[in-house]
Amino acid sequence: MSTDQGFPSPPPGCPAHGRVPLHGPEFQADPDSYYAWMRNFGPTAPVELAPGVEATLVTDYSAALQLLQDPDTFRKDSRRWRAFNEGKVSPNSPVVPLLAYRPNCMFTDGADHLRLRQAVTDTIARVDSHQLKRQVDRVSRYLIGQFSSRGSVDLLNDYAKMLPILFFSELFGCPAEIGDRIIFGINGIFDGVNAEKANEVLAQSVAELVALRRAHPGEDVTSWLMQHPAQLNDEEMVHQLVLLLGSGAEPLRNLIGNSLCLILSDDRYSDGGLLVEDAIDEVLWNNPPMSNYAPHYPVADIEFAGRRIDAGELVLVSFAAANTDPALSGSRQLLSKRAHLAWSTGPHGCPAKDPAQLITIAAIENLLNQLPDIELAVPVDSLSWRPGPFNRALATLPARFTPVREQVPQQPQNRQATASQQAQGKQKGGLWSSFLAWWKV
Repeated sequence: MSTDQGFPSPPPGCPAHGRVPLHGPEFQADPDSYYAWMRNFGPTAPVELAPGVEATLVTDYSAALQLLQDPDTFRKDSRRWRAFNEGKVSPNSPVVPLLAYRPNCMFTDGADHLRLRQAVTDTIARVDSHQLKRQVDRVSRYLIGQFSSRGSVDLLNDYAKMLPILFFSELFGCPAEIGDRIIFGINGIFDGVNAEKANEVLAQSVAELVALRRAHPGEDVTSWLMQHPAQLNDEEMVHQLVLLLGSGAEPLRNLIGNSLCLILSDDRYSDGGLLVEDAIDEVLWNNPPMSNYAPHYPVADIEFAGRRIDAGELVLVSFAAANTDPALSGSRQLLSKRAHLAWSTGPHGCPAKDPAQLITIAAIENLLNQLPDIELAVPVDSLSWRPGPFNRALATLPARFTPVREQVPQQPQNRQATASQQAQGKQKGGLWSSFLAWWKV
């Protein structure tokens, strides 16, 4: 069966004409069918990110490379976003916190981008890989200790989600009373739940962290960044840290979760034939943690990949669709592992992909070593995925294993809740507070 345009029938939930919705349960359940449908439009397709938020999505590998490597034609500064400037997109839309302008190296161009990017890359370079591994080990040991005696766990929400957030809180020198609120903010803007409020809490909390480290610098990423010769002001510091914390925590959460899902559901990995690194590489190719992102805006009306795109129109890259472009099918096995686009590329490619790989490998290997018989508790095809146009993110990942009977460090009761928690009548501190209390025992 086909439409009157000659296209095959669209997948469930996708209209036969007009923009393809990248939101809703049908898209999250089977995005690959949507990407296959979108190829009927050519290298790019008209999409809707959320109700009333329109964009053009690049689904072709070659076209994606062309866009990502052409900063003269396609700019990152979202103050160029015409639909938003004209009031066609509500500031309250759940996708706006991840698209609206921030003065950081993701949303700037030219000299401003070079200055901010250099500050970030130089700061990341100061993180010692051995120290990085030690910090991942201690965080993963804490988290595994919370569920190892139970025999069951949600590996997504109890491990993959929590490990990056705790790890980055430690690496960035973030005290408990600030870290708990940063966790709330990051989760909110990516989940699109009360996103406007979450964005406000995140910015305020990171501003407090900046003020603290201005007064009391230490051996941490926050202090190193503010000591950089680029001399970032407080506003620039806040938005660089929001970028680093947010883009670090969410993609790592998804990469760890998606890789664990593959390892525990595929005999090639569960039988020991392939390595953790192979699973991560396969996920980055076929199920990247940020599936659709890299917002760009053409500086003028252009013809791009056979489609007219107006100046200031929002254009995104589908890393998931580009990586699975049928044109690559004959040569993908011969391509370098770094040829996939999961980390983006060009002047705005991810500056922390190597540390991210190290963190992911360590997190997964620690879990498998400590719980060697762990397995999925439900069929893999019954797993559900979080909504939203940007992520490929599991909602849960139930697993079971033989309970560990040996004594593990127990989480002490946290007696000092933050002021905000006390005001809400809560009886104990949040996740970061609990981790710090455990580690000091």
